[in-house]
Amino acid sequence: MMLYLRLFFEFFKTGMFAIGGGMATLPFLYDISTKTGWFTEAQLADMIAVSESTPGPIGVNMATYVGFTTAGIPGAIIATLGLVTPSVIVILIVARVLQAFRQNRYVDAAFYGLRPCSVGLIAAAGILVVRIAMFRTEFYAQTGVIADLFNGKALLLAAALVLLTRYVKKTKGLHPIVFIFASAAVGVLFRF
Repeated sequence: MMLYLRLFFEFFKTGMFAIGGGMATLPFLYDISTKTGWFTEAQLADMIAVSESTPGPIGVNMATYVGFTTAGIPGAIIATLGLVTPSVIVILIVARVLQAFRQNRYVDAAFYGLRPCSVGLIAAAGILVVRIAMFRTEFYAQTGVIADLFNGKALLLAAALVLLTRYVKKTKGLHPIVFIFASAAVGVLFRF
């Protein structure tokens, strides 16, 4: 029972403060990993890959994934409810009062101030994803060899994707899902 309450509470906090979309939940997930030990950085990278490639919002997908790996189907449901409950509450409150206060300069300034906060959370999430995917910090800490710091396969794949999406005319206009499926195939083929 305590595990379910903890899952709900951790994801409730994440849902309450992760402003800016699903990628803004990543710093919170990293914090949950550190505090609880429910998953490792490598598992977090797997969660990101699975959540990005499945339909639905990434934050909800990741909450469901963590809940399931931590406490099965009930854990998945509880973690997901924990994540979405703050949004539902806030939306209901905002819907009731926003029309009356939308022209208020303080409310307008608050919304304006939330924009850089969202950018910062998303940037932190992006940096975390790059660090997890491109660098092997745990392996480097064990060996001390600088070459062990870099994940060569991931760097090559990232370079290939940049070239294909930015500079190769025939692939430049392809839908992003094509690159997601191709990257998944490369990951399976080369055992990332």
